[in-house]
Amino acid sequence: MRVLFLSTPLASHLYPMVPLAWALRAAGHDVAVATTGPALSVASSGLDVIDFDPEGRCPSLAQINATRPDIVARRATRIDDGMVLLIEATRQYVDRMIEVAGRWRPDLVVHSQLQGGGPLAAATLGVPAVEHGASLLRTGDFYERLDQLIPETFEAYGLTGLPPRRALLDVAPPSMVVGRPDAWPMRYVPYNGGGVLPVDLTVPTDRPRVAVTIGTNIMAPNMAQLLSRLYAAAAGVDAEFVVLLSGIDAAADDAPDNVRVVREWLPLRALLGTCGLIVHHGGAGSILAALDAGVAQLVVPSGAPSYIQADAVRERGVGVTATAEEVDAELLRRALDDEKLRAAAAEVRDEMAGMPPPAAVVSRLVELAS
Repeated sequence: MRVLFLSTPLASHLYPMVPLAWALRAAGHDVAVATTGPALSVASSGLDVIDFDPEGRCPSLAQINATRPDIVARRATRIDDGMVLLIEATRQYVDRMIEVAGRWRPDLVVHSQLQGGGPLAAATLGVPAVEHGASLLRTGDFYERLDQLIPETFEAYGLTGLPPRRALLDVAPPSMVVGRPDAWPMRYVPYNGGGVLPVDLTVPTDRPRVAVTIGTNIMAPNMAQLLSRLYAAAAGVDAEFVVLLSGIDAAADDAPDNVRVVREWLPLRALLGTCGLIVHHGGAGSILAALDAGVAQLVVPSGAPSYIQADAVRERGVGVTATAEEVDAELLRRALDDEKLRAAAAEVRDEMAGMPPPAAVVSRLVELAS
């Protein structure tokens, strides 16, 4: 079976699909990944990668988001709040996805969450499409509305609807989301890219360790304020703070002695194994990695979808949420010492560990494509 993975060009959208791609390849299937821009870094995973925009004519996701800063900064409560940007992210890449699918001729298309180019590429070939969930977000009727939202694409390719054979792989822990009865549950296996983990970060220290990340900064407009508040607060907490700033232009001159700034790429999940808390911006990768590790979270949401996911973290009791202005030493100490947070995080970790791993889903995908 030939399986083509199509992704929005952002590592945080593509990396969650890597373990399934590995599982398919280990089972003897032909696998290729098609994306562009910063997501091409997935080539370090050992997968075959096709750049569907080698000339760089398509705008990056950061450029798309920059056209509507009002939407990015909005406190979203549902997917529809960001629909303008979601549709633009489909419109900008759909032609390239259809082109590469037509050349590679897969038997099955697996696509990133909320990327309409995937099912439309599959529809042009008459093959099944599978959405690979990568967050706590619910897609609602996004795909069913594509013919109304981008009718020009349907007309250009003579499409009358979505592929008749479709599936959804849901990696979200059931206790944190409203599930869909037709979804296939699959365990979230963190893949954060390769990196060299300093040996001293592989073992716990005498005092608590706190991981800090703001992800790729695509959806973190309050980054500078959050880091400034964190540095000021960290000085009053008896803990080691490891701040991950790989690829991010952010000053750290005011970081106190107990804050370690890491500018090299470092696998987040590996670091979390020695941490008692993670402070982050509400990105899906940070949330799911922390849940997989059973680590309590302090979420400072920044960017429309992160508010939806931060609410889910708070409601499940695996973390607390705050604004950047509310981050202080007392809040950090309370999050570190809260036994209820740790207990809830351990419960969700065990819940996720009991979900079917990617290798167990391969046979269902083969059946879908048969």
